[in-house]
Amino acid sequence: MTNTFIKDNLINQLDKLPYDLQLRVLDFAKTLMPKGVDGKSLFRFEGSIPLDDLHLISKAIEEGCEKVDISEW
Repeated sequence: MTNTFIKDNLINQLDKLPYDLQLRVLDFAKTLMPKGVDGKSLFRFEGSIPLDDLHLISKAIEEGCEKVDISEW
């Protein structure tokens, strides 16, 4: 199956749909596109947070995020 085959079939099916459903298909197709950036591009930020701050962040996560408040609900 080639890329052209898929495109042609998709267009053929879209042409059969009413306008509102065509918009839904378009919205769905947009959700399939990757979001964000490649992780490798973030390497340039490595080391930009001071070590003391990283320790504070880790401590806050351990103290605040690893507890369950049973009476919360």
